[in-house]
This record gives sequence, structure tokens and C-alpha cells, in this order.
Amino acid sequence: MSRGSGFIEKHGLWTDDQSKLSKEVIGRIKSDGIKLVRVAWGDPHGASRAKTLTAKAFLGALKNGYNINVATATLDASGARVFSSFSRGGGMGLDEMTGSPNLTVVPDPHTFRVLPWEPDVAWILCDDYFGSGQPFHFSPRHVLRKQLERLKGRGLSCIVGLEVEWYLLRLAEDHLTEENLGSPGIKGRALRAYPVEPGYSFHSETNFDLMHEPIAALASAYEALELPVRSFENEWGPGQIECTFEPTDALRAADNMLLFRSATRQVARRMGYLASFMCRPKLKGLYSSGWHLHQSLVDADTGENVFAPAESGEPLSKLAKAYLGGLLNHAVAAAVFANPTVNAYRRFRTNSLAPDRLTWGTDHRGVMLRVLGEVGDQASRIENRLGEPSANPYLYIASQIITGLDGIDNSLDPGAPATDPYSADTTKLPKSLPLALDSLDNSELFRREMGELFVRHYLALKRKESDRFTEFAKANSLDPASEEITDWEQNEYFDFF
Repeated sequence: MSRGSGFIEKHGLWTDDQSKLSKEVIGRIKSDGIKLVRVAWGDPHGASRAKTLTAKAFLGALKNGYNINVATATLDASGARVFSSFSRGGGMGLDEMTGSPNLTVVPDPHTFRVLPWEPDVAWILCDDYFGSGQPFHFSPRHVLRKQLERLKGRGLSCIVGLEVEWYLLRLAEDHLTEENLGSPGIKGRALRAYPVEPGYSFHSETNFDLMHEPIAALASAYEALELPVRSFENEWGPGQIECTFEPTDALRAADNMLLFRSATRQVARRMGYLASFMCRPKLKGLYSSGWHLHQSLVDADTGENVFAPAESGEPLSKLAKAYLGGLLNHAVAAAVFANPTVNAYRRFRTNSLAPDRLTWGTDHRGVMLRVLGEVGDQASRIENRLGEPSANPYLYIASQIITGLDGIDNSLDPGAPATDPYSADTTKLPKSLPLALDSLDNSELFRREMGELFVRHYLALKRKESDRFTEFAKANSLDPASEEITDWEQNEYFDFF
């Protein structure tokens, strides 16, 4: 260690490539006239959290990292306290969590961007560490990195393509009132909004043109941010948009998703719109949104797609079929990482354009796992149609690698493809968040691969959220399994994601 080295060098937290890129970042801070930098990190819920630093303070963070409070990992999505942070062990039995301590976030130079809507403000994604240099136990980005290292040890990489649905709505209120203000554990009333087009005219050019102005602004922002968005589609519901992304490596895809949601919401809000990644908002006529995750494995050295079948007539390679078997075998336990909200489980209905049970098929949009593959096709892949757009991208993708590798290691057979998936005699997906959490709780695979600490922590966070909904339903004499979206869900999720 050289004299005067900082936190990052002391603990060896950057690769040589990151160290080299950090010098380019320093140059851009000066040449682009950057005054402020948002140092961001993803919380367990999949939301982007950030501190804003002066340019001078950020240059220091490129050597020493920057202190943040551990609180964003100890609160549920409403800000309710989940753990006894001020007792010994922080309510987790971990001495290092006592007293809600500081963490150190370390910027990843690969993720540096200048915000096009605030050109003197930059954004960079960070990894969080304890003061000892140990990775933070509950960091979703670290969870994904661990799985990517497992793949690397086998000479493989994961390629991910995003296909995300969300709602663009016009705000009906131009300011907040006391009704919109909540308190820890209680969300205020969600802002009112109304549709920008009538919906239910799939791919209507005329209806899409009604949304042209904000879509054009978003397209410009995505290009400036180097987000590989390649298409906008007018989906089913009023103002429902689907964005598709060029495939890229898994970590970059997860990072892109975090930035994509934040950028979309910020650009839209500045134009008087509200972009919501809530699965199914409580507005008349709105349809559920999904997030389809396209995934494949490639040779880490050559980039050759190892999912592509070797023989004509086969949809996938032998390895990919075993991976597919793992996705199916552990889909119920993995469901909560793709669908982490109360609201999401209303999607799983017969003939709903979303799956309701564990099925796969070749180029079939009614199954859970849609397979697209041909001999020599470097785009051969598995599309998981399970997710909702508010899912934590790091945990969603990590869950796929964990279950897929278990399939490979145990040569799991996916069985025959489904031709009529909504009547197939197979296991159904969980009908509620509590049932999904119970399935995760019973998974030895996830406890082993994500770690006992992480799984216990995640279960505690999400059960707090689930319990708050149950209390609301009981207090208002509501059936939690009803088809009706509740005010609680609208307030909880509409403007959080």
C-alpha cells in the first residue's frame, strides 16, 4: 500500500479498469463544468437512493468513498422501521449493525453519467461497504456480483435483454397538499393522474402520437445517458408503454434498469406527467404491467451463445434445457424476487397475458418461460414472463442465475412444453405476497446462495410490508384476495416506483 492511499486502494475495491476510468471521470468533472454529483445506490426494494455531493467532495470520494447511513437497508418501502437499530446487534444479531452505523459507498466509474436534464449534474452508481472494507451484507448489487463470479468460474457470462412495461399518465395536481404527506409506515395519498390516451388499441399509431412529446424527450434523455433502449410500443392499457433494450451483460442490464426507472420518472415529472412502474395502478381501465427478462449464457472468452441448440428441431442446447429445468423447479421460491409487491400477484390470472403456473413453450406468450432458439442463432434465449416492472433488477437477475445453475448442476429436466398453458396440470404461482415469502423462507437453495443473513433480512423487510397491508384490509373489512386494487396499494406503490 502506498503512503497516503485512500479507502478504495487500501481495500483493493477497484479493478485496474475502474482505476483507469476514474481518471477519465475526473477529467470530465473539470471539462464539463460539473458542479454536483449524485452518488447513488440501489436499496433492497430496487429503488435508487442518492446523496448529492459538490464536485470537490466527489473528487475526494473517488479516493476514499463517501459515508452514508445504513438506514436505507433497515426500513421498508414506506419508511417504517423494521429492525431495532439502536439495540445491540441492530435487531439482527450483528454487532456491526448496532446503532444504525455508517457505510462507505464506493463509486463505480463504469456508471458515470451526466444528467441531460441538468447538464451540470452528474450521476454515478456505487457499491456499499463497511468501514472494514467488507462488502455490505444486504447490498443487492453485491448479491448479483457473487452470482456472476460463479458463472465466471465456469467460463460463462450472462446476457440479459430487458422488456419493460410502465404507465405514462398526466398529473392532475400541480402541488402537494397535507393529504399527500404520510409518516413512517403510512404513505400519504397518491397524486391524482389521468390517462393520456384511451388505450386498448394495440400499437395504435394515432394514440401513440398523443404521447409523442414526452416520449421524444425520454428518447433523447436515454440516448444521452447511453441507455440502450431500442423501441417504444403503445401497449394495452391507457398510456401503457413497453420499452425494449438491446441485450448486454447482466450487471450492466441491472444498472441500466435502476437508472432507467429514475430517469423516466424525473423527465416525465418535469413535463407534468407521472411515470409509474407500479404493476397495476388503481385507475379505471388500467391493465397490469409486466417485466419480461430475456436471458442467455455465453462463453466468457468467445461470446458464443451456449443456449443455441446443436441439432435442428431442438429449441435449446442440452445445457440450456437443464438451466430451464432449474428455473421451473425453483420458480415458486424465486417468485418474490420478480414480484416483490402486494399489487403484483393480481397479474397471475388465466388468459391474462401473464403466467399463472409453471410452464414453458417455444415462442408461446401464454407460458411462464418462452423459449426462442435455433441452430447457430446467437440470440437463442429464455424469456421469463414472470416479473413486474418494480422488481429489484439485481435480485431478479440473480435469482435466475441461482436457479438456472442449480438446474445445470443437477441435470434437471424441464419436461414437455405446454401447448395449452392455462390448463396445464402443473404447479401454480403464488397467489399473494405472503405465500411467495413463505416459499422463499423454505428454500434451501436461496439460503445457501444468497446467504442466510440476506434471506432473513429480505424476508423481514417484505413481511413488514405485507403485514401493513393485512392490517389495512382488516381495518377496512376488505378481502386481501379480492380482484379490486385498494387505496393502500395505490398510495404505497404508485409514485414510489
